[in-house]
Amino acid sequence: MTPDQITQSFVNGGSGWMVLSLAAVLPILWAFTLIVHFSRPYVLRFLQGLTLRFGGDVWWLSYVLMRDALMILTLALSVIFLMPNLYIGLGLPITAPLATVVLFWAMVVKLTRDADDDPQAFRIVSVLLVIASALYIVPQIYGLEAASETDIWNTFGGLGWVPGVLSANQGWLNPAAWPILIISLVLFGLTGGYLFTRFLLQLGREDHPASQQTMPATGERMPG
Repeated sequence: MTPDQITQSFVNGGSGWMVLSLAAVLPILWAFTLIVHFSRPYVLRFLQGLTLRFGGDVWWLSYVLMRDALMILTLALSVIFLMPNLYIGLGLPITAPLATVVLFWAMVVKLTRDADDDPQAFRIVSVLLVIASALYIVPQIYGLEAASETDIWNTFGGLGWVPGVLSANQGWLNPAAWPILIISLVLFGLTGGYLFTRFLLQLGREDHPASQQTMPATGERMPG
């Protein structure tokens, strides 16, 4: 092999290893995202027991920052599943692109509505997060992680085909991989176009005076 071929092999192998490692770590981020999101009632009960207003504000803002930062980080890392050469070439979880789109929808709800003060918006975000996490975690664990355990799968009624079905490419191209990827790309693009159009339509409008927002922790009013 020439030096250029060796270098190219290292680059391709390194990039593949990095993407697969990221795919293996994402279930942890998904778990933390769900835990922090659904810990909101506990945080509110804790804040209601604080007597210092400044301490309550700091704790609440820290919680919101960590919760939303986890969602943004998970979405940013999940965008790699919309890249055909990675999704198809490395055989990533079959429904990973759909999980990215559904997570994007959850972020859109948070951007366009107040999910902390609007119970309906909070329920919508919660449902979308559960759906998105299931679309990723299930095929990742029972597809990619269990790909080398087909013998064990076969002992449970001949289920050795399950890892291959849950992966985009497990030695053979999953027939559902390209349709899922194309649909996900279209939905992702339409959602991004909706946000961009909404932003353009709101440009130039007269700004409304800052409203008074209620901090969920204490029920007191805080400037927004």
